[in-house]
Amino acid sequence: MPTIKLSSGRTFPCETGTSILDAASQAGIALPYSCRTGRCSTCKARVVDGISRALREETGLSEQERAAGWILGCVRTAQSDLVLEAQEVVGVDLAAPRIWPCRVHGLERLAHDVLRVILRLAPNADFRFRPGQYVDILAPSGIRRSYSLANCDFAENLLELHIREVPDGAMSEYWFRRAKVNDLLRLHGPLGTFFLRETAGADVYFLATGTGIAPIRSMLGSMAQLPAAERARSVTVLWGGRHLPDLYLQATELPACDRFVPVLSRAEASWTGARGHVQDVLLASGAELRGAVVYACGSDAMIHGARTALCGAGVRPDRFYSDAFVSSGLN
Repeated sequence: MPTIKLSSGRTFPCETGTSILDAASQAGIALPYSCRTGRCSTCKARVVDGISRALREETGLSEQERAAGWILGCVRTAQSDLVLEAQEVVGVDLAAPRIWPCRVHGLERLAHDVLRVILRLAPNADFRFRPGQYVDILAPSGIRRSYSLANCDFAENLLELHIREVPDGAMSEYWFRRAKVNDLLRLHGPLGTFFLRETAGADVYFLATGTGIAPIRSMLGSMAQLPAAERARSVTVLWGGRHLPDLYLQATELPACDRFVPVLSRAEASWTGARGHVQDVLLASGAELRGAVVYACGSDAMIHGARTALCGAGVRPDRFYSDAFVSSGLN
């Protein structure tokens, strides 16, 4: 069985056919991940030595990255012993994901195409998550979709999701046409490594597009509960949408936020606020980004654009955390 050695020196076995990400998890080693389908690049690692094989297409990599030896651990397996340059998630106790039965507790339209869904777990459920993580919802029909958690704790055994309608989407058909209170569902989680790290004394910038504000709202709620000595020096939120109704939360619903900047890419002529892309607006603000911490969540295009632009402007790559929302590719 091939053995994988990480840049930290830690090693673990990887049975051929098992993804590198799953093999690491089975060995108790946490590697960064998000989509698990090869379409974002959160689990990117570079092969220093050895041979790997793709289990499915790695659409989250550019041709230049492929040529430089980068792979996506969620959809790659080892063909031989491997030496990988890869980040690890260390010093954090992440709860193991599992299947939880739940019921729909509440449904509320936040915008014409965004639904707030409140899920209720059993009274004895010990669901532990870190703000910023997500869950997979398993519908009775067998459909599985991923949604970020928008609340920061498990108060009253409730979880909050913000769900955007996808035209002709099978899960959207359920949520927006047929879902009702007390429907029985199952969820798998918590999932993902997009969560709040230590930010004491740092300037923190949150970038979001669309419902990417959900996990950021979760993180902000957690930051508001921190003791003064552990709080960031400043917290700025830039939230982007095409038109004003796309920004379905008010600034008052984003706790611990010192500065909120709404950004519209297709604003009407009457709009006097920021226009364009959130990362460009941040760069144009003249903010000192060296030493800053960035959390970005939303479209894959925004994540890639923001990482390139902001790291080029001084943000350390290991202080740029992201969660890209990618289409399931299914109806």
